[in-house]
Amino acid sequence: MASTTTAPAVTDGEVTVQLRGERQDIALLTLDRPRKLNALSTHMEATLLDALRSSDVTECRAVVVTGTERAFSAGADTGELRDMTPQAIAAYYRGSGAVYEAFAALPQPTVAAISGYCMGGGLELALAADFRIAAPGAVFALPEVGLGILPGSGGIARLVREVGPARTRDLVLRGRRFDAQEAYAWGLLTEITEDPGAVTDRALALAAELTEHAPLTLALAKQVVDAAADAPKETALLLEHLAYAALNRTG
Repeated sequence: MASTTTAPAVTDGEVTVQLRGERQDIALLTLDRPRKLNALSTHMEATLLDALRSSDVTECRAVVVTGTERAFSAGADTGELRDMTPQAIAAYYRGSGAVYEAFAALPQPTVAAISGYCMGGGLELALAADFRIAAPGAVFALPEVGLGILPGSGGIARLVREVGPARTRDLVLRGRRFDAQEAYAWGLLTEITEDPGAVTDRALALAAELTEHAPLTLALAKQVVDAAADAPKETALLLEHLAYAALNRTG
């Protein structure tokens, strides 16, 4: 089993990468900052970004991101950004803040295994995954309005595509918490596990199922689905036809 760990200090947190599955072709990324409920500081974001760019991830066929039993991630360390100038914020999004889009852009299928708190930046990270599996006691929220800000790492853009404008207004403007059962009913979750401790195992099982399909097929299918969400019908059909033709030549 290959693994990498990066962190200058335990209190700063770390992201571990392990290769799992029968063929060691699933990358399991674990957020590990338990004292801060896996809060996504700029250090944690940069560490996760490094992990996503590592050979363990780039050469695998599926990716699972998980946290600890108490928290997938309780959110971002917003205090780090509060005093930044607009120019510094722009630089942040080019640096560690790019991790959310980097995760979403992976060509491999991705699964978020969620236990405990999944809030703020943690929920934004989970929303960037292709599939989300949660423990029955998972708690979700985008509470940024209470801090005088708003979700700024793709949370609104992705949430509105998943649940529509009305539900997005409810969750973003009120900043309220919601549970796994509500999230599943709205289509935010792929499934809820019966066993609270089986979330990561179930996510790995789903990832193993996905690795049975050709990587290029999955990569193109992901791109077409993402593009079709915003494209006119004619454009979406064209993308389907082009992708089908390209894959047909590889068969």
